[in-house]
Amino acid sequence: MTMKIVHRPPSVSDTERPVPRWAMRLAYALPLLLLPACLWRLPFALHFTMGQEAQEGSLPAYWLSIPYVLGLSVLTEVIALLTIGLVRGWGEVAPAWIPLIGGRRVRPMAAVVPAVLGGLILTFLFTAVPLGDGRALTLYGVVDSVGYSNGAWEALATACVTPIAAWGPITIALAIAYYRRRRTAVAVAG
Repeated sequence: MTMKIVHRPPSVSDTERPVPRWAMRLAYALPLLLLPACLWRLPFALHFTMGQEAQEGSLPAYWLSIPYVLGLSVLTEVIALLTIGLVRGWGEVAPAWIPLIGGRRVRPMAAVVPAVLGGLILTFLFTAVPLGDGRALTLYGVVDSVGYSNGAWEALATACVTPIAAWGPITIALAIAYYRRRRTAVAVAG
């Protein structure tokens, strides 16, 4: 009895060496994983607090909040999309339309170092150690958790925002897989 595959494996024809299936799936899933946090953030631009108990006068003016929140959401998704370069050919050879470096091979460390450093920064930014009594230890020190008007808003916030904590570790894992694949390709070619 032979097993039938219900889907086709992802194409890896544009890379020198085959990309592990887990890395390909994780790289393409990352922008979708971060999308709920980006969408959760958007109403704050118009001062809709999504059930958070905000203090009066604590929200910035619209001329500041709208471009900031929209820009942050777009930047988050763009950076997440760039991690796909760690599993695709344009992460090995720079696209021809890029000035000065277009068409040249990307040195493995030129992609790995920024990806690992970015992953470490993201891990520290989005990791909080709960201390109890509604407080958590973060990169910024001990902070109080945000209060919500009811449990439904808090559950929605948790479901939308919690996956962003995986962004840093996923980026680091993809960078390590990229390095291992490219190091092997360099060793074989050299």
